[in-house]
Amino acid sequence: MSGDEPRYKSYDSPAGGWGAAAATAKTLMRESVIAKGSRALLSMNQPGGFKCPSCAYPDPDCKQTLELCENGAKALAHEATKFRVTREFFAQHTVSDLAEQSDYWLEKQGRLTEPMRYDATSDKYVPVSWDEAFALIGEHLRALESPHQAEFYTSGRTANEAAFLYSIFVREFGTNNFPDCSNMCHEPTSRGLPAAIGVGKGPVRMSDWEHAEAIFVIGQNTGTNAPRMMTDLVAAHRRGVPIVTVNPMPEQALMKFTPPQDVLEMATFRSEQVTSEFVHIAIGGDIALFKGMMKILFERDAAGEKVIDWDFVNTHTVGIEAVREDALAQDWTELTRVAGVSEAQIRRCAEIYIRSNATMICFGMGLTQHQEGSRLLRQVCNLLFLRGNFGKPGAGIAPIRGHSNVQGDRTVGIDEQPTGDYLDRVQAVFGFDPPREHGHNTVQAVEAMIAGTARVFVGMGGNFVRAIPDTERSYEAMRKLDLTVAISTKLNRGHVVHGKDALILPVTSRSERLETEAGEQFVTIEDSMAKVTASRGVLEPASPHTLGEVEIVCRMARAALPGSKTDWERYAQDYGSVRDRIAEVYPAIYADFNHRVSDPDGFYLDVPPRRLVWPTPNGKANFHVFEGLDANAPVAEPDMLRLATIRSHDQFNTTIYSNSDRYRGVYNTRMAVLMNVEDRKARGFAEQQVIALETISRDGITRRVSGLTVIDYPIARGAIAGYYPELNPLLPLDYFDEISGTPAAKSIPVRAVADPG
Repeated sequence: MSGDEPRYKSYDSPAGGWGAAAATAKTLMRESVIAKGSRALLSMNQPGGFKCPSCAYPDPDCKQTLELCENGAKALAHEATKFRVTREFFAQHTVSDLAEQSDYWLEKQGRLTEPMRYDATSDKYVPVSWDEAFALIGEHLRALESPHQAEFYTSGRTANEAAFLYSIFVREFGTNNFPDCSNMCHEPTSRGLPAAIGVGKGPVRMSDWEHAEAIFVIGQNTGTNAPRMMTDLVAAHRRGVPIVTVNPMPEQALMKFTPPQDVLEMATFRSEQVTSEFVHIAIGGDIALFKGMMKILFERDAAGEKVIDWDFVNTHTVGIEAVREDALAQDWTELTRVAGVSEAQIRRCAEIYIRSNATMICFGMGLTQHQEGSRLLRQVCNLLFLRGNFGKPGAGIAPIRGHSNVQGDRTVGIDEQPTGDYLDRVQAVFGFDPPREHGHNTVQAVEAMIAGTARVFVGMGGNFVRAIPDTERSYEAMRKLDLTVAISTKLNRGHVVHGKDALILPVTSRSERLETEAGEQFVTIEDSMAKVTASRGVLEPASPHTLGEVEIVCRMARAALPGSKTDWERYAQDYGSVRDRIAEVYPAIYADFNHRVSDPDGFYLDVPPRRLVWPTPNGKANFHVFEGLDANAPVAEPDMLRLATIRSHDQFNTTIYSNSDRYRGVYNTRMAVLMNVEDRKARGFAEQQVIALETISRDGITRRVSGLTVIDYPIARGAIAGYYPELNPLLPLDYFDEISGTPAAKSIPVRAVADPG
């Protein structure tokens, strides 16, 4: 067998530890940046340095010498790579040829070095000057019959300054069409939580980890998607804090972990069993778990036990009686059937919760990416309200978001549903009347492309076409556009699935120095716990022909809005002036922005529920009743499996670092699915048989992915898991949470069938 052939072998070593150290070293070697990358790692997540370009997990309030993780190191290595995509590369490859390559191959080619424009005659990208590129963008945008025919996408890596200016430019242009990467992941947080607590973000801060008496981690693969959080979980575990993990399959880091920064554990090859209670939940069974726990609390309260914080409930909340009535009416047989776990285990979880005077509930996309993701999160709030787990140290709801500034982008204006108060402030500060009608989220943007009403797409980072659902239909829709603009650091699928006109604009990365005529500049990032810090790159730019995001936004605005009175020239050079405007538009949270961010440790934005202030219409925290127990619409087909699309350990969002998934024992392939052995046997499949998955839907569209090898895995019965974005073709565009518009990628109804080959 050659080293590149697919193989499957269970991974029994602890997550982190020497495996992570070896993988980091291997990546630095593969990208030929051992010396350069190692120096840069010492500046990452440190005062005066740059913020990790990977996840949004916060830095600790007390700094460590090395505050990084394996996947953060990989992200930096791939960003700092010595490899380059030059005009000679594009001269050698047609776009049709590039389209046949894998996502991993495209990523491996290296950093983009100069602006390129698609030439249909040769089917190749050819060099174009920056002036010509911006002129083309302006020409297309000004030619539109309506500004609503343009879609302006934002990646969560985009820094606050660029995101803010992007929002101003697009609104001055005349639309609120802001499809955003958060639409596809944590939008239920943004849209679901405000009805319960008044804001779309969590009130937890890093200091709360030291005071928590119980921690629930729900629907999140921490060791891969937020690895630095493992340090805090290990510290809590060592203090004796019970950690309850709720997931359809065990994830290695939460079962067995060695902190790479712990010299003693590394030297002695020891590890920690982080999870004290693993709840092997069925996909979509979380509501049944929460209702079961609430049922227990209400029953014990009725029996005279002081398990509900009535002072908190009576002072701060409304709606408990309806939730109490609903919880007490639940039948244990149905609760355990839907949850997929026993009554005894639900009672153990409730007991852990009751004994804790300060509980944090952390969650990821295992909760948000369901058809009822927004309402599901409100049930988490219900549970926290019952014990008064807001407004005190160690307690609260903690969304663990993905991309490094995805929360910050939303805070500074990337929102297709802006409030009237925000628009009034924009008008007062910038002197134009912004559009008032809501714009498009991601699903609506693709629908507009399919309908032919969208004609221009501008992507501020990311890999939009690979991230969105319904791959075949989405590819066809993108190719109908008049112009696609990709503002990127690396080659990706969005450059080969493009409009009739297409531009690739290379951007200076987070880890690289930003120099303008006004001198060296820095940007700011908001992490997933609402802390804002400065980010200063330390590396030389990959090419003298890249531009910073802020300058690209300003020059697009000048080209599209020749009569604009906004001072784009100044903002392109002086990022401090941009922060002054942010402070004017957001005086309640960003007042004195430039002074406050001069603190090397940054500052926290005000999240009112932390102060027991509830910016809801009634001024209270609101309990919500969830009708029924299903997080997704029921499907009648008895052989149905719920597909959860997942990331491998060697992946961040759509960026593929290798074709292996070490912790799950899958090597050299991404065309594999993880299935419960009993489900496999019930369907008559042999071990490692190659199968196909077909979507169960009523829209008449056939969705099928073939060539998938079945791997026996301890996943809940009725569930199956496979890799994103390879399985995106199975996710219908109209299969989403109605409140947030987020595609329900963790619960796609599919049937598994033999693949004849």
